[in-house]
Amino acid sequence: MKPLIGITGRISTYGNYAGTPEIMKDAELDIVLVDYVEAVLASGGLPIHLPQAVDPAEFIGRIDGLILSGGADIEPKRYDAAPDPDLGPVEPPRDEFELTLAELAIEVELPTVGICRGIQVLNVVTGGTLNQHVGEHARLDVPRTTEVHDVAFTEGSILNGIYGDQHPVNSLHHQSIDRLGNGVTATGTTGDGDVEGIELDGLPIIGVQWHPEMFRRRDPLFDWLVSTAS
Repeated sequence: MKPLIGITGRISTYGNYAGTPEIMKDAELDIVLVDYVEAVLASGGLPIHLPQAVDPAEFIGRIDGLILSGGADIEPKRYDAAPDPDLGPVEPPRDEFELTLAELAIEVELPTVGICRGIQVLNVVTGGTLNQHVGEHARLDVPRTTEVHDVAFTEGSILNGIYGDQHPVNSLHHQSIDRLGNGVTATGTTGDGDVEGIELDGLPIIGVQWHPEMFRRRDPLFDWLVSTAS
C-alpha cells in the first residue's frame, strides 16, 4: 500500500483568479500547489491535502509522512522578535496550524520534510529564530527552475545520503534560519555559510530552504520521504 503523505497548503480567495464572478471574489480556497502533489506521486506516495480547518491532531496516526510546504512569512512574535520593516505578508492561522502540526510530528517521530517556509517552521517550533529579510536570496528574476547556487552537505547526514556531497538548488526565499532550534543540526550550507538544510537529531525530520518540487522531476528527497514513511 502506498504511504499517505500529508501536504500543508495555504488560504487564498477566488478574487485572485481572473474571470471570477464578483459574488465569488471573497470566497476562500484552501489550496496546495500541484508541484508537491506530482513530486509525491513520482516517488510512489499517495498525496493528500491537509486543510487548516481541521484540528492537526486528527491527522496524526492517519498520515504516514508530512510535507510542510512553502508560503508566507512566519509572524516574528512566534520567535520573540519585533517585525522587520521588510517583513512580508503573514498568515497567523497557518502559523498556528503548522506549528502545532510540526510539534505533533516531532512527538510521534513522523517522517517529515519542511520546504522553504517549512524548514523555518521546523526551526521556530524547536525554539530557533529567523533572519526576517535576506532579499538577495529571493531570485525572482529568473525561472523558478534555475539552479542559482550549490548546497554542501555534512558527511554522514541524511541529506548527504540523499544528495551526495553537494547539490545545485533554486532560491526563492527572502528569510532564512538565524539561531538553530533545540536539537536541530545544520547539515546543508551554502558557500557563504547560510543554513539551507537541517535535521532534527535522531528523528526522520529534515528541512530544506530551496524548492525541489518546482523542478517537476523525480527528486531523491521525496524518494527518501516516501521510503521512510512506508
